[in-house]
Amino acid sequence: MASNQNIHDRRLADAWATLQAHAVGGLPLDPDASRLAFADPEFLLRRETRGIRFQLELLKPDLEQQAAGIENTIVVFGSARFRSTEQAAKLVAEAEASGDEAQATRARALQRNSHYYEKARAFGRIVAEYSADKVPRDKLFVCTGGGPGIMEAANRGAHEAGGVSVGLAIALPMEEAANPYVTPALSFKFHYFALRKMHFMMRAKALVAFPGGFGTLDELFEVITLVQTRKSKQVPIVLFGSEYWKRLVDFDFLVEEGVISPADLQLFHYADEPQVAWEAIRKFYRL
Repeated sequence: MASNQNIHDRRLADAWATLQAHAVGGLPLDPDASRLAFADPEFLLRRETRGIRFQLELLKPDLEQQAAGIENTIVVFGSARFRSTEQAAKLVAEAEASGDEAQATRARALQRNSHYYEKARAFGRIVAEYSADKVPRDKLFVCTGGGPGIMEAANRGAHEAGGVSVGLAIALPMEEAANPYVTPALSFKFHYFALRKMHFMMRAKALVAFPGGFGTLDELFEVITLVQTRKSKQVPIVLFGSEYWKRLVDFDFLVEEGVISPADLQLFHYADEPQVAWEAIRKFYRL
């Protein structure tokens, strides 16, 4: 297929454009040569200062979580598109009323998968209830990507149980703000996916991956790779929704072809209920 793309065009998202799009509170964004270097956003967002931005995106969430006593997290991944049972039913009704069959088909898929939202919500509640009476160093906190869908559900469950939870959001054109259930002081936004994924792993004591798309797969397989190669200590990895994951990825085929070892199948577990996922984590750490 013919393309009009220029080989000399930059391929990475422009940090200055991202800052302009997400600017809040009257942040001065006009170039000003007289501004101190560390107070000059235009200077800090140049290509040559990218390394400094890496450091800042590493430091800010780390220092803030340290100050808040966030030492141990359970990371929940999953589709940003899934909706609660009530929201999904409303979308189906609206789509069917519109007469748009393609829209109705998409809405019915969301309704079919809305049980995953409710189960992620229940899982978030379980984690928060467990931590309610624990001393700070023994508490476990839900940590998500801060967006809608499964992420919102897990943060929501923790919020409803009176717990705090972390959101590590990414600045994207289609996502304007973190979901409303992330604890405000623990709601962070990233420009770089790489730094965001590093933060997921820095405090993660377990990963629960609900059904999702490219982003979920990217995050899941990065964690599995880190554990497999021993770049990260082993943590419980739970694939929530066994039918979905077994249909999506044939891990036995990878063993048969010799590209992973049989022992690698022990790096993760399947679960279909929130309590089962939680028990896998409890058993691993003998909680």
